[in-house]
Amino acid sequence: MKLLLIGHGYLGQAITREFRAGGWEVTAVSLSGGGGSLACDVGSPEDVKRLPPADFIVHCAASGRGGEEAYRHVYVEGCRNLTDAFPGTPLLFTSSTSVYAQVDGSVVTEESEASPDRGTGRLLLEAEAVILAAGGIVTRLSGIYGPDRSVILRKFLSGEAMIEEDGGRFLNQIHRDDAARAIFHLAGAESRRGIFNLSDSTPLTQLECYTGLGRIFSKPLPPSGPRDLNRKRGWTHKQVGNARLRATGWQPLFPSFLDAAPTLFPVKPPL
Repeated sequence: MKLLLIGHGYLGQAITREFRAGGWEVTAVSLSGGGGSLACDVGSPEDVKRLPPADFIVHCAASGRGGEEAYRHVYVEGCRNLTDAFPGTPLLFTSSTSVYAQVDGSVVTEESEASPDRGTGRLLLEAEAVILAAGGIVTRLSGIYGPDRSVILRKFLSGEAMIEEDGGRFLNQIHRDDAARAIFHLAGAESRRGIFNLSDSTPLTQLECYTGLGRIFSKPLPPSGPRDLNRKRGWTHKQVGNARLRATGWQPLFPSFLDAAPTLFPVKPPL
């Protein structure tokens, strides 16, 4: 079996390892072509047409921290180019739970309203629609963390963290390796189509998260402050449910961020 992987960054490299461990041949693609990947601008129809055929395609390319123009190019046009160039090939697109704009702390499922208040979120929905119209799979990922990468833990250990107001806002996250395992799991089931929330099983409030980290690392709670309304993913307050994905047989190795926190940094960052 052959995988065509669009995007070979932090998540993409974990996906490559997961599929190769499962016996797949992986062709990875990135904009620059570094790290053993093919150079390809997924937003260019001509570039995409030159890519080799595959049995399954995963689009997990990043926008390069760009705004709406980059989102349209990489996600909307990228998904359209892939579905046009590879009709009939199963395709999975990694979207984001930022498309859910709920602020009431409710549990959101794949059937919940997705009405993002930012243009980037609306462009993700537009890209999702392209994939779903082609019979593909959309995974909506919570905030990705993993080895050597966790903004929450890094800020907590460095003293930069702040609890917003009473700390009641929910944080939704997914370990990079659990995300890669889920994508491999979905690739192995031809009948699975549609939207799947890709999040761990334990949404934590900020207060619960920092209290747990304080217990693990023997540090005091961060100070309180105002809401951060300028977050790139938007300010939301929701609990992302993963029941639909778990019903297919996938289970996270790290059901909670606190389960993984002690393993994230091989050497404790300087304080």
